[in-house]
Amino acid sequence: MSDKKSEFIIHPITVLEDNIVWVWVHNCNAVVVDPSISKPVKEWILNKGLSLKAILQTHHHEDHIGGTKDLIKRWPDAKIIASKKDFERIPFQTLSVKNNDTFHLMDSKIKVIEVNGHTNNHIAFYISKKNSKYNILFPGDTLFGGGCGRLLEGTPAQMFESLNKLNALPGDTKVYSAHEYTENNLQWALSLESNNISIIERLNLVKHKRKKKIPSLPSTISEERETNLFLRAKNIEEFSKLRRHKDNWKC
Repeated sequence: MSDKKSEFIIHPITVLEDNIVWVWVHNCNAVVVDPSISKPVKEWILNKGLSLKAILQTHHHEDHIGGTKDLIKRWPDAKIIASKKDFERIPFQTLSVKNNDTFHLMDSKIKVIEVNGHTNNHIAFYISKKNSKYNILFPGDTLFGGGCGRLLEGTPAQMFESLNKLNALPGDTKVYSAHEYTENNLQWALSLESNNISIIERLNLVKHKRKKKIPSLPSTISEERETNLFLRAKNIEEFSKLRRHKDNWKC
């Protein structure tokens, strides 16, 4: 977190087994991303004396929308921003968006990026703010630290395209993924590239953080380019092979 006005203030709330609910704070307002459950999120916002302005929903899975209905009971004016194509599965959305839409929130410009693969109609939120040193990305379950989401509804071609979209963002973009999977993903990557110094160094740093109960995230796009094997895949065939290997890999 930062106390500089030009910087983003984003707080992690770890819930369930490995979910991270990100709370983005600006002045006295908060925006919540993919609230799995409501109680710890509601308590944190109230303890900080904040008001909930909006909820960003990347996709319809229960561990991403499970807390939304209860949060909007407490803050009924909060906007619920989600994919227009997924209205049936996220019926409480109040601002429906599609690929390449832009809107403004919390003194920032937000671009919607459609990133199918993990689910159909999955979206990511790319956020830029004037005078900030960096931009931020909330990719949901599309891009993880050292990994990517499983293909539960989409195809390898869709996920490969989605990852290429995110890989094209500026390298200093901070990536706020929705799950704490980094250590496991890097251990898998190291099993395939045992002499990769970048992966070794990142894994050691992540282990150090996790021992101290510190989230491994956010990462950056440039960090993912160096250590995330899925982002380095040159074609759909290579990506598919990596995804199958990871799906069957045991730590």
